[in-house]
Amino acid sequence: MRQKNYPLFVIALTLLFSLLLFSPSHAQDENPNPPAEPVKLIFIHHSVGENWLTDGDGDLGRMLSENNYFVSDTNYGWGPDSIGDATDIVNWPQWFTGPESGRYMDALYNESGQNSSYTRTISDAGGENRIIIFKSCFPNSNLEGNPTDPPASSPGYSVGGAKYVYNQLLTYFRTRPDKLFVVITPPPVLDPTYAQNARAFSEWLVRDWLAENGYSLNNVAVWDFHHVLTHPDNHHR
Repeated sequence: MRQKNYPLFVIALTLLFSLLLFSPSHAQDENPNPPAEPVKLIFIHHSVGENWLTDGDGDLGRMLSENNYFVSDTNYGWGPDSIGDATDIVNWPQWFTGPESGRYMDALYNESGQNSSYTRTISDAGGENRIIIFKSCFPNSNLEGNPTDPPASSPGYSVGGAKYVYNQLLTYFRTRPDKLFVVITPPPVLDPTYAQNARAFSEWLVRDWLAENGYSLNNVAVWDFHHVLTHPDNHHR
């Protein structure tokens, strides 16, 4: 299959294989085979994620299902207080560490519904979602500041503010070694004004985020969606 004929196919397949390298209990093992038992997975997203999951577009939902992942997702309007509306970088503390995070996480872990159009080929075996994928929308690539800015002291739409947010999330992830949290870097925008900042932030997440925080658990992964979409051989050329 040629990427130009299937513009999101290779992207979806790459994410699928990257997920297959991890499981919540054996994240250090690189095993390309699907799990022997169904694993429940949920994806927090908006429009780009919906396109990615949808049959005939990104096909991610169907492909994951065919590899023994039971996929659910959130979208606009989902959950307690419609928390599904809030997927900007500055909103992630609200989900994971804020005063209502217990309610939001309980709803997320127990969600088994679909908010996008994708085929499920396996049945729900029960239990909680074990893999949590989350992604901010493309406007979040418009980060102000400078590419090398250190973490700020508060959240914000800047390189430093975004670094602050993701550092704070690790305090929660440390408490849930039974889950796998997969961060998807924000996709790029066409306006080049903040392009260097967006790339620098995505590279920081991939290369430096966990190391700088001395994070030693195997329950956090980063998939660089930004890099795939801006690669010279991507389907936008």
